[in-house]
Amino acid sequence: MAKEKTTPTYELEDKGRAEGLARVCGIDEAGRGPLAGPVFAAAVVLKPGTDIPGLNDSKKLTAKKRDELFDLILEVADDYCVASATEKEIDELNILQATFLAMNRAFNGLRVKPDLALVDGNRNPGVDAVVETVVKGDARSMSIAAASILAKVSRDRYMLEIAKLFPQYQFEKHKGYGTKLHYEMLQQYGVSEVHRQSFLKNLEEHFH
Repeated sequence: MAKEKTTPTYELEDKGRAEGLARVCGIDEAGRGPLAGPVFAAAVVLKPGTDIPGLNDSKKLTAKKRDELFDLILEVADDYCVASATEKEIDELNILQATFLAMNRAFNGLRVKPDLALVDGNRNPGVDAVVETVVKGDARSMSIAAASILAKVSRDRYMLEIAKLFPQYQFEKHKGYGTKLHYEMLQQYGVSEVHRQSFLKNLEEHFH
């Protein structure tokens, strides 16, 4: 069996362009799983063949490397937009629909509308373009990998700001994810306004 490629390429972007879809963007999200804070999404358009050394699925990189790539992507991207949906929108809509909302906001924030959107995962967020969903897209497509970095770093930085406002929860350590420490802080201090109420309905059960 051939070993799976682990670094993203421009194969999907090139294929789209060959089919006449000249402007291609990658879309990815960060923060679907956490108990607190918004879900973020980014849309990125890269010129064909733009070299971004070390770009990979954001989960495989160190925070320092992600920060470096974040600055580099902002420099070399033809177009990009980062957007989010709040914890209140997540509670009102559900996390999937709120993720789609963030993705649409990111897509609609691009200066020029892409013809093709390569979206990480297997769900179509309904953006106004031809959509191709790509499972493990951040490991396959350069555009999605770039979007993955922008979404993840933006969210992490946002959670560091939230940590200053709500120091008791230690968001700087867990970024809102359901770690042991986070659950301990929730047990001690209760649920705050930046928590996703719909994720914490069964909080009592968690402690018993």
